[in-house]
Amino acid sequence: MASLLGMIRDGGPIILLLLALSLLSLTLIVWKIIHLAPVLGGRDRRAQALEDWREGRREAALAELRSGRAPADRITAYAMESLSEGISGPLLDAELTRRGNEEMAQMSSSIRLLELIAMISPLLGLLGTVTGMIQSFQMLAAAEGSANASVLAGGIWQALLTTAAGLIVAIPAAVGASLLAGRVERAGLAMESAVGSLMLIEGGPARAASD
Repeated sequence: MASLLGMIRDGGPIILLLLALSLLSLTLIVWKIIHLAPVLGGRDRRAQALEDWREGRREAALAELRSGRAPADRITAYAMESLSEGISGPLLDAELTRRGNEEMAQMSSSIRLLELIAMISPLLGLLGTVTGMIQSFQMLAAAEGSANASVLAGGIWQALLTTAAGLIVAIPAAVGASLLAGRVERAGLAMESAVGSLMLIEGGPARAASD
């Protein structure tokens, strides 16, 4: 514990800033994991609801989806409600697109911040290293070449510490942002698949009649 506090003290304000970014990053990752936990669920529920819709059991289909927590459940339930009320065509497509974009925006919230942390943390670490090296060589210049080698090495070690800290902060943030963004993307595909299947079912009888 003492050595950790010493490293934080030796690293200066940039280490403190990186520590704050690390705590923020871990908090965001945990929160987003909890927030996105249900977004890929309900596949069997949607399959049953679509089967009920195909068989004409519209109330049963809606009841299935209203109990779901996934964005695909909400979007598909809205599409079914609109179709039951006679709303279809471009008007329904536009509203489904708007709602889908809102769902994606909610799921993607804070992921951009994680990506920003992953991007700037190594740069902050490099900045700390550069400023630390400048100070070390200023000490060497002031001593006119007679500086103690151990003192100079200690200054360089402290400077390199910020680069290592920056990478330690950046790597979990980058991995977390990538995995969370992939989950959001899969949830978006689930929404598209569910609504597309519903529209295919809804359009099937009309095409059959026109044939």
